[in-house]
Amino acid sequence: MKLLTQNLLPVFLLGMLLSITSCVEDDDFDTPDFTQTLPEIEGTIVGLDVLEGILDQNEGGPFTFEGTDNVVEAYVVSNDESGNFFRELIVQDSPENPSYGIAVQVDVNPLFTKFDFGRKVYIKLDGLSIGQREGNEPRLGIASGEDIARIPEAFVDETIFRDTLVANIVPVQKTLSDLQFSDVNTYVELTDVQFSNIYFSEESSASYASEVGDQFDGERILESCVSSNALIFSTSTFADFKGVRLPPGSGSLKGIVSRDFFGEFFTFYINSPEDVDMTGERCDPIVFSCGLASTSATNELINLDFEDQNINSPLALTGWTNYIEAGSEAWEAFVDNGTNQSLGISARVGSFNSDDDSTISWLISPEITVETNSKVTLEFKTSNSFSDDSILEVLYSTNWDGTEEGIATAEWGEIEDATIVPDSAFFADWISSGLVDMSCFEANGHIAFKYTGSGEQNEDGTYELDDIFINVE
Repeated sequence: MKLLTQNLLPVFLLGMLLSITSCVEDDDFDTPDFTQTLPEIEGTIVGLDVLEGILDQNEGGPFTFEGTDNVVEAYVVSNDESGNFFRELIVQDSPENPSYGIAVQVDVNPLFTKFDFGRKVYIKLDGLSIGQREGNEPRLGIASGEDIARIPEAFVDETIFRDTLVANIVPVQKTLSDLQFSDVNTYVELTDVQFSNIYFSEESSASYASEVGDQFDGERILESCVSSNALIFSTSTFADFKGVRLPPGSGSLKGIVSRDFFGEFFTFYINSPEDVDMTGERCDPIVFSCGLASTSATNELINLDFEDQNINSPLALTGWTNYIEAGSEAWEAFVDNGTNQSLGISARVGSFNSDDDSTISWLISPEITVETNSKVTLEFKTSNSFSDDSILEVLYSTNWDGTEEGIATAEWGEIEDATIVPDSAFFADWISSGLVDMSCFEANGHIAFKYTGSGEQNEDGTYELDDIFINVE
């Protein structure tokens, strides 16, 4: 008996060691050997996009499916493999050109070992609930008051079925300005983008989500290289790539379109840094900035108050270009003696109720002789009539050829120090630009007042302009 006990001791110790180590938490999961057989689906298979109509009919839910045999088919486009998503599967209705996607809440960790990227799945609807906060992404799971909670682990195997097919997921290419709510919860490739230059210096660049102040998500500004659009790029502070440095160049990235918690704006999540291809040259806008001058230059070059213009007619100014790039609205002269008074005769441009899908209007100055003067100053005034989402920019170009055709191909940079009236300002106020110093501009050029808007009612309004003074010495 003593000999037998001694022989069993090493086996007992080995068993204890294995027992102890198996209780240690480890995020390195081995992929289980799932049997590659087609699932037996009982019920009627329907497209995932039917959920969109159900949500609409039920005003965003939550709506619970009861007594239905419907099963939706979908394809996994994101899971928890990198830690950027947690207990959630993002699925869409087609491997390419999807029309609908949804976030499935699942109380299982890990998910990626069974529901890998591109995996075709079937989801039994009976007992599940669908809901959508106003402006936010739709979710599928278990109703919990007004929210959608996770499907309990005990019910996952009888609710989500894994097909043998792993599809090639083809992202839809979009620019930031192309994004629509229908893109939410789908796999998209954002093209012509870069991270804001505020995250980069000569010494270093910011990480995805490991900076001081990053809580839950690291939020970074992603800019378009082809428009003025931007969105919030989010990375979970639990993602295994949170410490990786942001790429400093421009290019494209693939991931999931989402919305912020309050449903107010688009956000974007990637599955892995391998989905980021941003090795191109940066596309930072040209900026002209010399600061503000303490005194005006002594000699008058341009003094424009619009007093000689015909009211309610497009501006006709010697040496100036009044050009409509898009839409039907030009800069025009106006007089208003009411609450929103003009400064005598002033200039204005606006797209409100124009029925134009896009309005782009330019007012461009004669050449400014920077090279032959040691000091150049600019000053003007702006006001607005509920400008809302429309934009007024003050730009400068050193290579515009003077033709209307050349406006689009010239390089225009923002005159950064010039103040434009904000939409929040009282509509009757006229705001000074400040005395803008242009003395450090390196070449002669032209100043442009560029208006961008659309004819959408209650979205775009009017800007007013007057008293443009450019002095030199």
